[in-house]
Amino acid sequence: MKIRVVFLLVMVLLLSAAVVNAAEDKYEFKNAEQAQTFKELTLELRCPKCQNQNIADSDAVVAKDLRDKVLTLVHEGNSKQEVIDYMIDRYGYFVHYQPPVTPATIILWVLPVIIVVLGFGFIVFRQKKAAKKQSWSAEDDKRLEQLIAQYQRKERHQ
Repeated sequence: MKIRVVFLLVMVLLLSAAVVNAAEDKYEFKNAEQAQTFKELTLELRCPKCQNQNIADSDAVVAKDLRDKVLTLVHEGNSKQEVIDYMIDRYGYFVHYQPPVTPATIILWVLPVIIVVLGFGFIVFRQKKAAKKQSWSAEDDKRLEQLIAQYQRKERHQ
């Protein structure tokens, strides 16, 4: 009886492994160049649903759809850049790990640096201004001596 249960369990495990293996995507290409292009594109394009995961590694339904679309576009003879342009037009710059340099991306990179430099400059300016206010001059010495002399005269008269 135990042997039958173990045998049945082993068979179920083997069948489930076959089903899992069958679910893996198998793509056919006309030549090695198309296969290489497809591989590069799936590693370079980001899944819109996942957090920073490419469509080659993602199990999301949208990633599967994107892989299928990339496959179709590669089979149609589109170049790598044409496929990337198609995906960017459809999903925006987020879908590509290497977005192009545009005025918006330049602002995103330069603006924080400008803010830090201006903040540092403001701090230095304030420190210099505060140090200048606190510095003691010869005029301050004379004024202090006058106040001390004035105070001592009042003390003598009382």
